[in-house]
Amino acid sequence: MSVSDLEVKPNKILPGWSMTESFVLAGGPGGQNVNKVATAVQLRFNAVAVQNLFTDRQYKQLLKIAGSKATKNGEILIEASKFRSQDRNREDARERLKELVLKALEPPPPPRKKTRPTRGSVERRLKAKAGRSQIKKNRGAVSTDE
Repeated sequence: MSVSDLEVKPNKILPGWSMTESFVLAGGPGGQNVNKVATAVQLRFNAVAVQNLFTDRQYKQLLKIAGSKATKNGEILIEASKFRSQDRNREDARERLKELVLKALEPPPPPRKKTRPTRGSVERRLKAKAGRSQIKKNRGAVSTDE
């Protein structure tokens, strides 16, 4: 089924041809509606086909974040069956894909700056070590020389 384009950011749009939707029977509560109507949505996003929209780092991050939703051939499969209506499940699947892509587009965190322990914390640590050492020295065999 053809899917409309998905705007992730104002300058980043996922083309509709890179996504396909299929509708399947959903499990869980819902009575006869669940048994008769295909309300669950499976949204397949072909990330390999639109790899040029992402930098190499962003593409790898997208597949990493997708985790088990990503297939070996570079597709991301999102299943939505939270709601009882097909339209709301379709919106939910598209929103989840959008969140996934937005998370992948975030810049990497800045590298950690190495810090040194303060003089006071070093002194407290050494004092505590010396105290434990003294306690352990006092645990030796007791002599009964009187």
